[in-house]
Amino acid sequence: MSAETYRDAWGIPHLRAATAGELARAQGRVTARDRAWQLEVERHRAQGTSASFLGPGALSWDRLARRARLADTARRCFAALEDEDPETAAWVREYTDGVNEGLAACDAPEFARTGLAPGRWEPWTPLAVWLATHILFAGFPAKLWREHITAHLGPDAVALFATDGPGTAGSNGWLVSGERTVTGHAIVAGDPHRFIEEPGVYQQIHLSCPEFDVVGLAVPGVPGIAHFGHTGTVAWAITNAMADYQDLYRERLRRTGAGVEALGPDGTWHRAARHTETIHVAGEDSVEVEVIETDRGPVIAGGPEGLDDGTPAALSLRYPPRVTADLGFGALLPLLRARRVADVDRALDAWAEPVNVVQAADTEGGLLHRVAGRVPVRATANRLRPVPAWEPGHAWTGWHTPPRAGLTDGVAVMANQRGPATPLGVEFAPPHRADRIAALLAGKERWSAADMPALHTDTHLASAGPLLDLVTALDGLSPGAAALRDRLLAWDRRMDADSAGAAAYAAVRGAVVRHLAAHPALAPAAVPPAYPEVLQPWLALVPRIAYALEHLLRAEDPYGIDRAEAVRAALEEVAAEPPAGTWGDTHRLAPWRALPDTSGSPEPGLSGDHDCVLCTSAVPGLTDRAARGPAARYVWDLADRRRSGWVVPHGASGVPGSPHHRDQQPLWLGGELAPVVTDFDRLTKETDD
Repeated sequence: MSAETYRDAWGIPHLRAATAGELARAQGRVTARDRAWQLEVERHRAQGTSASFLGPGALSWDRLARRARLADTARRCFAALEDEDPETAAWVREYTDGVNEGLAACDAPEFARTGLAPGRWEPWTPLAVWLATHILFAGFPAKLWREHITAHLGPDAVALFATDGPGTAGSNGWLVSGERTVTGHAIVAGDPHRFIEEPGVYQQIHLSCPEFDVVGLAVPGVPGIAHFGHTGTVAWAITNAMADYQDLYRERLRRTGAGVEALGPDGTWHRAARHTETIHVAGEDSVEVEVIETDRGPVIAGGPEGLDDGTPAALSLRYPPRVTADLGFGALLPLLRARRVADVDRALDAWAEPVNVVQAADTEGGLLHRVAGRVPVRATANRLRPVPAWEPGHAWTGWHTPPRAGLTDGVAVMANQRGPATPLGVEFAPPHRADRIAALLAGKERWSAADMPALHTDTHLASAGPLLDLVTALDGLSPGAAALRDRLLAWDRRMDADSAGAAAYAAVRGAVVRHLAAHPALAPAAVPPAYPEVLQPWLALVPRIAYALEHLLRAEDPYGIDRAEAVRAALEEVAAEPPAGTWGDTHRLAPWRALPDTSGSPEPGLSGDHDCVLCTSAVPGLTDRAARGPAARYVWDLADRRRSGWVVPHGASGVPGSPHHRDQQPLWLGGELAPVVTDFDRLTKETDD
């Protein structure tokens, strides 16, 4: 017997084996059984072959994946892992062998629906999945936005729009030390905010062997438990540090008889690597893509002939794993083996990307609050915008030492705000979520694990202040608009699903965003430059206004915009056609699925909003539907792991029709947690593999 699989009442897999390698193989097998279709989708995304079954809508992503050399980078990183850390490389191989074994026996209905068969996983595929999942986490397209808005409004406008923009992914996390808990032991809790997908982007799992016994949230397709884990004696969790660790270079390219050359900072032309690849597109002709790589990195947009609109431009992307051939997988096994905070700390010294803020605590009172990941040292200009590759002064010259931080009054809060990672980033999330969590924690001297869901689900919206201040000052309104103003000013500023006041506020906010976007001072920025479609969310004006609305309504220089009149017009517009129901009637979950849902089940209404602790993000001015939100919730109790809890949207199984496909949805919607079970005697045995 190499491994045993057990399940709890929620269908969460609990695996037990004699060695770490056998356990990795079992993790691969059970992930393939539970998430076969998801693994197939992720493998295609990582290889840039999604359009072969999803059609032309996936073509822009496939082009980026090919041109950015994601699969090739993963191969390089795995080859380096084999040379430098053969134990981890062998462990990853065991995992992919297990995935292939599980896929060979899978009966996921999506394969029959599409006529596909599962493809083979290579040892480097988990690294490619990790890279594809996180390549946009640092938000390098924001540099294109800064350049774009500078061209239309000048450099001072960059700060006006600086906030947590579209496409970034954040999280909440908090660490309460033992001096502030009822047990005298620490609690680590929070929720990662990601695009909500079905199946979910995190997999609840329990991995047990003589070397370690860990529960946590795994990324399907990647061995181990990287982001959120509890070993019984130490627990850790992360949020996105909002660090800037990728650079864009403007390249001057020219064709020669031998290929393509790029102008370097030494003033001479250097040969660039070049080849072509074919992308197959379901229902359409195949597409050829030219792949070029300069000394800076792969060219992800444009080429020797410029962009699609004829603009003479090409952009190369420099990102750490492409430079170092290290994706940080050397941290994964040491994390599983960790017994104390010091072990987690040492493991994270090998972390590469994404760059995270990490919190950890152990049963002996050890605490950790640090940044983990690799951020290059380079000129300030590199961090702000694309820089000219042909000018000196833009090379990487080393790596930053990841900052560390302590606790305040026994508490540390991380919510993508300016904190320990400030020296490494440019734009951070507004402080509202972090300030609200800190204020709630300050409201009681002693906390328990059972208290934490109340923080997870807090719906107070502090960012409503600037708009409501302008509403307060309005006079001369029509009777309907005056009545709406009074309703807004009486509203409790909570974005609850059953709140009519929240619905009215959201309607007015959306109308204000649209009025500002249509103003002659801002409207020219609505036409984005001709970069690839996959980068356009960072260049869209309405979402940028929506997420920067506070700044725009408070800025000293409003660029000639009469903000009071914009709010007045929005108020009159909504008063003429007010929302008929509550916030949850329009603020509904909009999960991403590779294939359309055929169940006919309506998507649920949601509480929360972008700047609430319960961060369910819509795009004001465009839609109230929420594509992003808590991709999991967790509470790690260091006094007793059995008092920990967790939940994911949907359920543990990715197989439609399974009883565990959506059985955690009521818990997730209600702010409840499923108990963490680690006693194998309380589980149901499924297989001896």
